[in-house]
Amino acid sequence: MSCPHTASFDRPSWTEPTPDSTEGCYDCLADNEHVWAHLRKCLSCGHVACCDSSPHRHAALHAKEADHPVMRSFEPGEVWRWCYPDDDIV
Repeated sequence: MSCPHTASFDRPSWTEPTPDSTEGCYDCLADNEHVWAHLRKCLSCGHVACCDSSPHRHAALHAKEADHPVMRSFEPGEVWRWCYPDDDIV
């Protein structure tokens, strides 16, 4: 499945950005917190943030504040993507 927000990520010339954290949620770690459920990575910039099941919901906050609509799971073995504006798996 795809949407208009994934068009640039589906091009053969696109390369996935490097994650800004490999240790956990970048924002939680910056606040010296270590409580998150699952991690997501922004496909626009590589920002790693916690999911909506986590207390601070940093992935959704990043998507809104940075206007970066699509994140993918940053959990081992998972490859699905989420579009925040469309509120759907893409």
